[in-house]
Amino acid sequence: MASPSLAELRAAALVQALRSCQLFGGLSDADLAAIAAYVTVRALDKGQYLFREGEPALGFYVIQRGAINVHRVSPIGKEQVIHVFRPGESLAEAALASPTGYPAEARAVEPSSVLLVPKAEFLGLVSKRPDLAIRMLGSMSQHLRVLVSLLDDLTLKDVETRLAYWLVKRCPQPPGSAPAVVRIATTKRVLASELGTTAETLSRTLAGLRAKRLISVRGSAITVVRPAALADLVASHLGGA
Repeated sequence: MASPSLAELRAAALVQALRSCQLFGGLSDADLAAIAAYVTVRALDKGQYLFREGEPALGFYVIQRGAINVHRVSPIGKEQVIHVFRPGESLAEAALASPTGYPAEARAVEPSSVLLVPKAEFLGLVSKRPDLAIRMLGSMSQHLRVLVSLLDDLTLKDVETRLAYWLVKRCPQPPGSAPAVVRIATTKRVLASELGTTAETLSRTLAGLRAKRLISVRGSAITVVRPAALADLVASHLGGA
């Protein structure tokens, strides 16, 4: 039996990457192969931009490797992270229906590769496959839930409450007395931006929670020593808001 050609291996890798994305879950191999035929791969170095706010939308993206930080920049230059997308996630689907270009900026926070699903070709496929349009709505609804969660976090009154809430959400629910390990999947600077603060303030806030013996920190792992007590801290702060 002949060995697969380089083109066949590439096509198989693209199909596998698409299959890992929730947006394409359940599609047949034939459907995935049809999409893979017009997908292009883009490699990004750490810190390199995938797109800038307002740039014409070429299509949407599926993360194959690495991590992409999607953010907005305020008029005074402050960066607010919307979400950090990782392998298997898709982003910028809303740009398919918008004539105004990308609504935010996207930058690699580590060496990454993404699949570009081009706008014209995909919209042509959607016109023949209404079920894909339903999937797109589901994906965009998930992104909306992320934005609503972000808004909830940012309306909490102080950085300690926002950080405690962020940690509690990532502990087993309901929070109990057993320690829980939360791993930071990105840099502390990016996490600080997600929480609407600075890296320096985040470090001080982590130190404050350590002093209260609610957490311990080792590298990228934060151990919530007493999840229920941390949840009580959040509740007490919200009650006094």
